[in-house]
Amino acid sequence: MMKAAFPGSFDPPTLGHVNIIQRAAGIFDELAVVVAENRLKKYLFSARERIDLVTGLVKPWKNVSVALCKGLIVDFLKDRDIPILLRGVRGTGDFSYEFDLSMMNRALDPGIETLFMTTDPDYFVLRSSAIKELASFHGDVSSMVPPEVAKALKEKFG
Repeated sequence: MMKAAFPGSFDPPTLGHVNIIQRAAGIFDELAVVVAENRLKKYLFSARERIDLVTGLVKPWKNVSVALCKGLIVDFLKDRDIPILLRGVRGTGDFSYEFDLSMMNRALDPGIETLFMTTDPDYFVLRSSAIKELASFHGDVSSMVPPEVAKALKEKFG
């Protein structure tokens, strides 16, 4: 059985995230979407809110689960016997950052393989930080995030 994990902050989850999840669900027998909680980051949505949003988005795929990770992703993977870390990349900037992380993760646990999946071109420019900024000015984010996320952003920013 092929298991993989797709970690991220998902603050907020975007259509690009959903695209990666949908495609990965068709490749792996089991996919864990891992909502990261990094104490050094400031989030718009709480961990519980992000888990709830992502859980609603992955309902169409029976082989996809959602979990929270408060520590190192390699420890999460080891505890759950997941050998593959899936990372979505939009371009060379993302790849450079993700490559460095993959080297660190590999040093921490040589049994973890990192696979990179490029997003579909329709979602190439989607960045959670830019979406949050646009939403804070009451801009239309409906082409960037699922409807339930757009609603949650609208509620956050009044």
